Amino acid sequence: MGSGTVCLFLCGDVMLGRGVDQVLPNAGDPVLDEPFMRDARAYVDLAEKAHGPVPRPVGGAWPWGDALAVLDSWAPDVRIVNLETSVTRCGGFAPGKSVHYRMSPGNVDALVAGEPDVCVLANNHTMDFGHPGLIETLDTLRAAGLRSAGAGRHAGEAERPVTVETGGGRVLVSSVGTASAGVPAEWRAEADRPGVAMVDLRRRDAVELAGRIQAVRRPGDVVVVSVHWGSNWGYGVAQEQADFAHELIDAGVDVVHGHSSHHPRPIEVYRGKLILYGCGDFINDYEGIGGYEEYRDDLRLMYFAEIDAADGSVAELRMVPLRARRLRLEHAVASDRAWLAEVLDEVSAEFGVRITERDAAVGPERVHTLAAVL
Repeated sequence: MGSGTVCLFLCGDVMLGRGVDQVLPNAGDPVLDEPFMRDARAYVDLAEKAHGPVPRPVGGAWPWGDALAVLDSWAPDVRIVNLETSVTRCGGFAPGKSVHYRMSPGNVDALVAGEPDVCVLANNHTMDFGHPGLIETLDTLRAAGLRSAGAGRHAGEAERPVTVETGGGRVLVSSVGTASAGVPAEWRAEADRPGVAMVDLRRRDAVELAGRIQAVRRPGDVVVVSVHWGSNWGYGVAQEQADFAHELIDAGVDVVHGHSSHHPRPIEVYRGKLILYGCGDFINDYEGIGGYEEYRDDLRLMYFAEIDAADGSVAELRMVPLRARRLRLEHAVASDRAWLAEVLDEVSAEFGVRITERDAAVGPERVHTLAAVL
């Protein structure tokens, strides 16, 4: 952390359910309700065919792999992850969905291992097992000492920003989901109904969302809005997403943390503030699944953003490339880092941001990173 800045760790989808859950010590029911898969253990088989045997059972640190050492070395002030998994033993699959993510509450140590300060929950898998699954998820996280944003027993709880105290000030985190990312309209939290916080990507939504945060904001607070939006594949940014991100920042938000896509999407700096249009997947069981190889969704990014606490502007953005192997994250090799740098540079250039490879001194170590030229 630099003088007068707050370092945020941000990442995309942390999906500890399904196949990942099955290799952990307290695996839940492997039964699935998918068109082509009926047993979660089949996803472990795919990963093993792609990259080799996965020991079983593994400890909670296994899915994070090399990411944990990076986090320890970088020591960010606040860690924010998109937890895209219901944490429940419930067996009632939400109707109308072809994929459901569930991890056993007995494996919550696999989430705790990453030491997240905020788990954002306004996404299209939090309620894969209905209201009972959501309530058990909330209870399990709370019992584990983990804070969550974006879902709750009623709208007030789902919409309430989470406040994280740091040595350099406070960080306020809100989480919202959208229909464009597959969040069903009936999941919207109401005054008397559990659910997730949702927006329609209209200007009034941005103003209302920012207004709720401004009501509790103090001078020097850094404000992060985490948004689950857009399709799974492709580098294009919908105009309504760009407009909404700009409207949030115009209304006082400092960082827009976007996710839903299975691979990283463009980066923008607007009025000095950071917009991540899509952080990509982080932890999941997608190894060995074909069809979109051109996007290299096996490559993952850890985002470390230095935010000026005085005005909320981004002072520096570094990204650490990883790759998924045997349901575990490991450091990306040089050719993978170069590929990611080239692609991100190309798609971010139209937003005024260039990406380059640049090593960083983090504690006693040198870390291979991608750096945003702001």
